Amino acid sequence: MSLDTGTEALARLAEERVDHRFKGLPPDADGLTVGELAAQRRNLFTDGFATPVLALSAERLEHNLALMETYAARHGLVFAPHGKTSMAPRLFRQQIERGAWGITLAVPHQVRVARAFGIRRVFLANELVDPSALRWIAGELESDGDFRFVCYVDSVHGVRLMDEALRGTSRPVDVVVELAAGEGARTGVRTEAECAAVADAVAAAGTLRLVGVAGYEGEVPGADPERVHAWLRRLVALAVDFDKAGRFAGLEEIMVSAGGSAWFDAVADVFAELPELSAPALKLLRSGAYVSHDDGHYRKITPFNRVPGEGALEPAFRLWAQVVSRPSPEQAFANAGKRDAAYDLDLPLAQVVRRDGAERPATGVSVTGLSDQHTWLRTTAEADLDVGDWVGMGLSHPCTSFDKWQLIPLVEADGTVVDYIRTFF
Repeated sequence: MSLDTGTEALARLAEERVDHRFKGLPPDADGLTVGELAAQRRNLFTDGFATPVLALSAERLEHNLALMETYAARHGLVFAPHGKTSMAPRLFRQQIERGAWGITLAVPHQVRVARAFGIRRVFLANELVDPSALRWIAGELESDGDFRFVCYVDSVHGVRLMDEALRGTSRPVDVVVELAAGEGARTGVRTEAECAAVADAVAAAGTLRLVGVAGYEGEVPGADPERVHAWLRRLVALAVDFDKAGRFAGLEEIMVSAGGSAWFDAVADVFAELPELSAPALKLLRSGAYVSHDDGHYRKITPFNRVPGEGALEPAFRLWAQVVSRPSPEQAFANAGKRDAAYDLDLPLAQVVRRDGAERPATGVSVTGLSDQHTWLRTTAEADLDVGDWVGMGLSHPCTSFDKWQLIPLVEADGTVVDYIRTFF
């Protein structure tokens, strides 16, 4: 799969017809292609968009992409942002164009999407033991010499299952031993001795090649700066020990990878301490939620809060819903719900109210709950809110915002919709 083929696939997205599949788009746009609708540069608030509608800020998206590009370069990190956050091929391409090594993904379906749009390097931050998926990966590796694929291993049994599924293939599948973030954490090997046993199993399997070590510091139990730094130092020490034992002999580079969206400052700190290895170290950072950032979970815990001199990410999503009921002075209901808004970590945050083309802060308005298709709003005496008003809400956890919308308007600050972001979940 060449980059040119991926470019052609992206271009075909603009040829897709707008219809009932896509929430929030103007009903009178049915039958237009996405490209034709984008060329009209409609206004989100005055040109027929229907509530609820999710908007992605063009300016804030650009800011976030640029900030993480310069952050990774400044700290000597190679960047493979976690694409499962958005599953948006256009955003994959924008990240690659800004110097990303590749895209991180979590399950085989996501890899198929990435490959369909020309992504040449994929880091699968998960174990992979499904025979059909492994054989498909092997086929991609055999047919495309430029394709690079790396995934986790965390058990001897898992390595054996992979080896059985891959026998007879010509290119080995690259793997990294995943070090668990601690007892009770998610996947990964719990002890260094077990890591060595898994590495030995990889060496004995002719279908696999050990290329490094990896893990996810966001799963450290009771995560705080001290605990996260300590676990990252275990990961670095594991890479050093493996290298001294000759486990990376013959490699052109040794991969050491970590990095979610909460502790990438700690990753930068500890990876800077990595001593010289027998081959150059590929220090791979995998943060992904930065693309849209959010107004809840990640805004509270972003590393830029701890190191403000590095810059600041900006929340790029806003969900617009319309007030459809005002049953009492203390209560109102808007027409967005669990089908439209991320709610797994924090409720949406009422930010602004629009009426007759004027926008003002949502003073005295708060979100107290979500039903399937309603937002529960509490209103105080100072709230100026009526049926028909549009309420703009900030969202928490971008990972569950993108997956609710297949075609997302990309909107400039004045409300002009300049493009549409297609997602594949």
